[in-house]
Amino acid sequence: MARVERTTRVAAPASEVWAVLADFAAISTWAPNVEHSCLLTARTAGVGAVRRVQAGRATLRETVTVWEPESKLSYSIAGLPSVIKSITNTWQLSPAGNGTDDGRTAVSLVSDIAVGQRPPHRVAGRIVGRMLGSASDVMLEGLAQHLEPARSRS
Repeated sequence: MARVERTTRVAAPASEVWAVLADFAAISTWAPNVEHSCLLTARTAGVGAVRRVQAGRATLRETVTVWEPESKLSYSIAGLPSVIKSITNTWQLSPAGNGTDDGRTAVSLVSDIAVGQRPPHRVAGRIVGRMLGSASDVMLEGLAQHLEPARSRS
């Protein structure tokens, strides 16, 4: 299994970051690399909610597997090349100050990628890992830009 982790600090409390992440169908409003997103289930939040995401030519299905308000959101991703056994993205939120609550949040996005044991599968896993790392950077930047201007207007 390969793991790709990216982290940023957002000038907003975890409650505000969570509110954006918890609006599960609306990722396309703040992630510049997501062209379209919509729910595929009647469940709009929590474990079992499923969304469809269009990113370039890729159409993905993301199913929530962990839902811990203001702390952690994980979802499995389906619709990637068949050499990929599974991918799970996990968003983690924690206070970003030096032991103080300064209203900033550390936001991590961890992608766990499972591939087959054959060498071509491992190569494909590394390539997908690099792609997911780049996509994670774009999503984290989009999240920060979405939240920070809103805070400066209030």
